[in-house]
Amino acid sequence: MDNKRRALGRGLEDLFNNEQIDFNQIEEKILDSTSIDEIVELPIEELRPNPYQPRKVFDEEKLKELADSIREHGIFQPIIVKRSSIKGYEIIAGERRVKASKMIGLETIPAIVRDFTDQQMMEIALLENLQRENLNAIEEATAYRNLLETMQITQEVLAKRLGKSRTHITNMLGLLNLPEEVKDMMIDEKLSMSHARVLSKLENKEEIVRLANKIIDENLNVRDIEDLSKDKSIKKNHQIKRTSNEYEYIQNIMCEKLGTKVKITSNKINISFNNVNDLNRILEILNISE
Repeated sequence: MDNKRRALGRGLEDLFNNEQIDFNQIEEKILDSTSIDEIVELPIEELRPNPYQPRKVFDEEKLKELADSIREHGIFQPIIVKRSSIKGYEIIAGERRVKASKMIGLETIPAIVRDFTDQQMMEIALLENLQRENLNAIEEATAYRNLLETMQITQEVLAKRLGKSRTHITNMLGLLNLPEEVKDMMIDEKLSMSHARVLSKLENKEEIVRLANKIIDENLNVRDIEDLSKDKSIKKNHQIKRTSNEYEYIQNIMCEKLGTKVKITSNKINISFNNVNDLNRILEILNISE
């Protein structure tokens, strides 16, 4: 068994070093290396969520559907856990199965116990949610940021390994700069991703919140909010008329690429950033070393 676990560790490391990482391959690797007698029935009350779980909101309707399936067919695939340093076990993969099992009153659940580092736990939890579940936009953006920080890779590398575009990663990360109040609107599905992307290009936090509320109250579409934000920009900078006409398309391209507000005025390019981390993100996109 020790040899098997050592091989498993090497296999996981190889998977994470591949050009593109896939949660299904990781879970398959664990399942393939596990013998029947290693699958144990653990008391559900001894299980607690992975502390690195990015998902904060679970769809109750989908959980009920999964619970009905488990009631009728049982649990086809064991969850994966590690022993907690405090008490019981921490769920590495399969939290939805645990929640659904609780809903129908199950007391135990089949599980595979494995030793993982905190970083591996985070990476696996993020991968499962990104590749199998529909995270809300803020959860997805937070997952990208956490992967970038823990895996110490660039946005370009992360995009390739997740099978996403670099622009998608950049745009999602830009959402994290929105005011908390606006993020909550997205989580509550009051504000769409398209609206939020437009708002994330703006600088003034109070104006972002005001426009977000206006979107909800007046049921504005994306074009409406783009026009409103442009009008406000023109009013503030009415003396610089050439920007809107001559350089607007370049500004839009740069905003899309950098995931932040860009202004071209008087033969100057102004790139906005919120903090040091945001500046480092922009420098990375521009391939500029500190």
